[in-house]
Amino acid sequence: MVAEQVNAKSNYKGITSIDKRTNLSHEEFIKEYVNKSLPVILTDAAKDWKAMGKLTPAFFKENYPHITKTINGVTYKMDDFIDHMLTSTTENKAPYPYNFDVEKVFPELMADFLPEIIYGNIDRINHKLMPRKLLKGTTLYEIFLGGNGSSFPFLHYDALFMHTQITQIYGSKIFIMYPPDQTPNMYPYEDNPKFSQVNFLDPDYEKFPLFKEARPIEITINEGETILFPSGWWHTTRITEPCISLGRAQLNGYNWDNFIHDRYVNWKKKISYAAAPVLAYGKIVGSIMNAQDR
Repeated sequence: MVAEQVNAKSNYKGITSIDKRTNLSHEEFIKEYVNKSLPVILTDAAKDWKAMGKLTPAFFKENYPHITKTINGVTYKMDDFIDHMLTSTTENKAPYPYNFDVEKVFPELMADFLPEIIYGNIDRINHKLMPRKLLKGTTLYEIFLGGNGSSFPFLHYDALFMHTQITQIYGSKIFIMYPPDQTPNMYPYEDNPKFSQVNFLDPDYEKFPLFKEARPIEITINEGETILFPSGWWHTTRITEPCISLGRAQLNGYNWDNFIHDRYVNWKKKISYAAAPVLAYGKIVGSIMNAQDR
């Protein structure tokens, strides 16, 4: 199973919490977290973003009232969704995820998320040698809006073996996370091993007995904070108040080979003649980026 390749360089035994760090230099960030393939919460990495204090529920309701999103067959306009989001309860929760591709739907907001936070020495996602076609299948910059009582519907790790960055622009969000070494307890689908079969809100322990042994790390990401975690970390979220988050995919030397292999496998299924060139190109570009990374 491809999932077994994830983060083989890391030993996650004994991890029960995630560090919160303030005023962490990029050199310390790389040495203490990226090079060790460990998650971290940065309390001030987005302090200079224009998004902070600007991208509120009122902002989206006023500027994008007719933007729509269909969830479970029902289409919700932004203004109606915001009203529900602000009054959401566990008994009458706002639908979730109410999410959008920023580059496609709100391209004018991209400048509000600068300076970029990079999970490595170089930004492989936006590298000049990275064809956007290779990134098809994941959303690089994604806005999530949610209300009290909502939760992400699946326990999973991210598409294309991407590392994950989530910044809380408005409100807070609770993350429930499991390190990659707990993958056997997650009961991943055979045909989609990045998703767990377990309903984490109401687990069936008779059907999935090993999930009893799973040891989650539960942590709240507050407004203004950013969590970065490596590929292969199982996660889901719960929301207890209106919140808006920005998700950003990340690539570095630790997940590059898994990313390229995943691209190769998927292209082999769909466009078989293109699979081998993708693999070859990925290895060449990976070598160039590794040299730049050093």
